[in-house]
Amino acid sequence: MDRRQVLAGMGALAVTPAWSQGQAPDDVPRWSSPVIDMHYHMRPDGAAIAVAHQHGAGVTAANLLTQTEQTGTTAKLKALDPAMFPSWFIAADITKPESQALLTAGVKAGARGLGEIKYNVQADGPEMHRVYALAADLNVPVLLHFQEPIAPDTQGGFNLGVKKFANVLKAYPKTIFIGHANAFWANISADFAEQAQYPTGPIVPGGITDKLLSDYPNLYADLSANSANNALSRDPAFTADFLKRHQDKLHFGSDCNCLDGRGATAVRANANPNPASSLPAATRGKCIARETLHLLTASTTPEIFRKLVWTNAHRRLGLPA
Repeated sequence: MDRRQVLAGMGALAVTPAWSQGQAPDDVPRWSSPVIDMHYHMRPDGAAIAVAHQHGAGVTAANLLTQTEQTGTTAKLKALDPAMFPSWFIAADITKPESQALLTAGVKAGARGLGEIKYNVQADGPEMHRVYALAADLNVPVLLHFQEPIAPDTQGGFNLGVKKFANVLKAYPKTIFIGHANAFWANISADFAEQAQYPTGPIVPGGITDKLLSDYPNLYADLSANSANNALSRDPAFTADFLKRHQDKLHFGSDCNCLDGRGATAVRANANPNPASSLPAATRGKCIARETLHLLTASTTPEIFRKLVWTNAHRRLGLPA
């Protein structure tokens, strides 16, 4: 199937940006470095939507996060625009016995990591121990979504128990872990006590996330979603120091649900009436990718910014930068 047939088959109208020869629309940001989005979920709307978000946010490339049943679409997107989609991670329902075989098949088919792993299990439970061992055997990183149930009206949680995760990091020194999401980033502050999904106020030094990144060479972190943006927005002085100290262990991701890189259809009001579960007001209705890239630009040097948005991810993926 040639490129024209792929475009037609996926409903894409145009995927080559007008600014590919330096003619960027005025509302598209120009970052000081090329940017790879390490946390970009597959879109159900076809290639046009998948690419439009990244172009609108000024993003150069994206690591796709896919489920095993999406591998066919992943291959089409990569064939359509290999520069935009140079890599992908694979996920499967790790509570089911066939997950190990599915994840292994995904890596053998070209996936460069496992994830996003996001299921209602304990982070040190038997299902996850099998995932950690498999990641080490396959020599790929595993991306974990950590989220605790904060209030009675919140549903379950994912990879519960990040505060005890040091035991896992010790037990699997050959496994590369990438931390992400609400509980991971809320614990950047030492005073976090499960009081809110997106806590506010100055950071109290000594938080578990900061300590784990310092103490364990096999833990890395994903600067994506409202959770990372909220954590990095709370305390500018702390953020500048945090990014400098962990400059080789962090990488940018969006985990953004807007369609065009400008905030279209992004959540503009908070549907959950419980304040403990409220989305951060600062990013409602906005493109998380743009907001976080602006925040990183303002919080560090161009040299560190390039590491965070380009070099570190390529090193982690085993791709030439």
